[in-house]
Amino acid sequence: MDTIASLFSFITWPVSWVIVQFHKLYGAIFGPDTGWAWGLSIVSLVVLIRICLIPLFVKQIKSTRNMQVLQPKMKAIQERYKSDKQRQSEEMMKLYKETGTNPLSSCLPIIAQSPFFFALYHVLSAIASNKKIGVIDQSLLDSARQAHIFGAPLAAKFMDSADKVDALGASLTDVRVVTAIMIVMMSASQFFTQRQLMTKNVDLTVKTPYMQQQKMLMYIFPLIFAVMGINFPVGVLVYWLTTNVWTMGQQMYVINQNPTPGSKAQEQYLGRLLKGVTAHGEVRGRTRRNTVKRIVAKGPDRNDIERKFVTGLAKLGLAPQEDGTVVKSDTAVADADGGAAQRRQQPKRQTKAKRQTGTGHQGGGKDDDSSESAPKTSLNKKTPQDEKPKPAGKSASGSSRQAKSGQRKGPQRPKHPSKK
Repeated sequence: MDTIASLFSFITWPVSWVIVQFHKLYGAIFGPDTGWAWGLSIVSLVVLIRICLIPLFVKQIKSTRNMQVLQPKMKAIQERYKSDKQRQSEEMMKLYKETGTNPLSSCLPIIAQSPFFFALYHVLSAIASNKKIGVIDQSLLDSARQAHIFGAPLAAKFMDSADKVDALGASLTDVRVVTAIMIVMMSASQFFTQRQLMTKNVDLTVKTPYMQQQKMLMYIFPLIFAVMGINFPVGVLVYWLTTNVWTMGQQMYVINQNPTPGSKAQEQYLGRLLKGVTAHGEVRGRTRRNTVKRIVAKGPDRNDIERKFVTGLAKLGLAPQEDGTVVKSDTAVADADGGAAQRRQQPKRQTKAKRQTGTGHQGGGKDDDSSESAPKTSLNKKTPQDEKPKPAGKSASGSSRQAKSGQRKGPQRPKHPSKK
C-alpha cells in the first residue's frame, strides 16, 4: 500500500494544504490538538472532493442506465457473433458509439477519487512515522499525532503492534475496537448503497447478465473493503466512511427524484406525483414537470408504470401536456393509453363441437322431418335406390356434415385393389 501511495506523491502537497486550511478553521472552534479538529478536516476534504465530482456522478448515472438498456442488444450481438470475437468487439464498439455510451463512465467517480485517497494515506503514514510531508511542518505533525478519535490516533491501524500504538499515546484495545467498528460501518454502507440500487432503481422487466454482475458486486465489494480496511489508518477509514455515506445519500436523492424507467422507484415516484396532482390540481416544481414532459414525449412507447400514471390522471379528468402541465379534458380517458389505437375486440372462436351442432340445426331441420315422414321399408332388405350414394351434405339423420380435410366432397372413388 505504501508503494502505491508513493506513486501519487505529486498530489500530496495539495491534499495536505487543504487539510491544514480546514484544520485552522476547526482548530479555532474545538482546539488545534483535538481529534474533532483533524477528523472534521478530513471529512471536509471528502465533501469538497465529492462536490467537485458531481458532474462525473451524473455521467455515471447516465452510463449505468444506458448499459441496462443496451444489455439485450449486447446479448444478441454476443450470440450472433459467438465464433468471431473480433467482429463481436467491432459491433459492440459500434453500438456504444451510436448510443453515446461509455462503459468506463460508471467507474469514473472511483477512479477520480483514487489519487486523493492514496495521497491522504501517504500523509497519514508520514504522520505515523513522525515525518514532515507537504505543508505539514513539525508543529502540525506533533498536533496531528496527539489527535485521537474516540481514543484511537489518526495514524493508527488495526494491525499495528502494541509498541507502535503506545508511541502514539493510545492502547491497542481502543485502536482495534474503533477500527473494527469503522470497518463494519464502511462495509455496511457500501452494501446498502449497492442494494438500494439493485432493489429500487433497476428495470425489473429486463433480465440481463448485467443485473447478475451487479448482484455479485453487492456482496464482493464490502468483503474487499473489509479485508483492506484492517491496513487503513483511522484517518483513511474516516475518509472512506464519509465518502460511502455521501454516495449513499446522493444515490438516495437521485433514486427519489429521477428514478430509472420501469423500476420500483419510478412506481413510487409517480405515485407521489399523482397524489400531489390530486391534492393541488396541477404539477408543481420544474423537476416534476420535466418528468411529465418526458412521459408525454414517449407516446405509445411508455412502460406499464407510466401508462398507469396517465390513466390515473385521466380518471381525474386531466390530460398531460407537452410542456409538463395538466389540463382538464373530457377526452382524457380515451387518450389514457398514450394515443395508441384501441385494439379491436375479436369474437371468441367456437369449438368444433359447437360449430357442427350449429350447422346441423341450421341445415338439418327439413331432413329430419322428411326422414320421419318417409315410409319405412322392411328390415334387412336393400333396394337399388338404397345402394345409390346419398347427396353431399346430408347424413342418415338429416344433419349436414363437412368433409374431412384432404378428402373430396361428394361420393368417393373406390380404392384400387392394389392400394387396399
